[in-house]
Amino acid sequence: MSQELFNAAQSGDAAQLKTLLEAGAAHGAADEAGETALMHAARGGHLAAVQVLIAAGADVNAKSPQGWTAVAKAAYNGETEQGYVDVVEVLHAAGATLDERIFFGITPLMLAAGGGDAPVVEWLINNGADVLAANESGRTARMMASEKFYVDVINLLTEAERQLGVSEDGSCSSTKSVVKPQVVNLLKPTTH
Repeated sequence: MSQELFNAAQSGDAAQLKTLLEAGAAHGAADEAGETALMHAARGGHLAAVQVLIAAGADVNAKSPQGWTAVAKAAYNGETEQGYVDVVEVLHAAGATLDERIFFGITPLMLAAGGGDAPVVEWLINNGADVLAANESGRTARMMASEKFYVDVINLLTEAERQLGVSEDGSCSSTKSVVKPQVVNLLKPTTH
């Protein structure tokens, strides 16, 4: 029954998920890669499926052996070349943390920035994701966006860093108080 659950989560079939869960499928079961149905639904941006799994008690902070969480899966999907703000928002509202690290110390914000997904980056910044976090190689989300010339994402992250007292050269001013940054993306949204 677990494989059926994973298939329903991947396809976003919320009705089938609900039926399977009511029939006794384990919402916390992991596939051969150690990923849960919630991670599969989040990766595909299937909001209704994510909501069904959360309502059934799925652990929003479960981690695969590589460190993947549902938030990381929703932050950016390389196959669809987009992230899913609505899914990240629902997961966070259900208690998911925003700064869990996957392999090499990468955070969901870094995933979204490296993929150029400005709406997800903006939401994560405005909801407390650590803008200054660096991965194991010392690279921040802004550095990852800069490598690929994602101007709108670079602007969002630069403004958030500026509000935290970091200058454009990366130095930090100790005279500024640390505040939670709030940024607004004024550029035309991109279509994927």
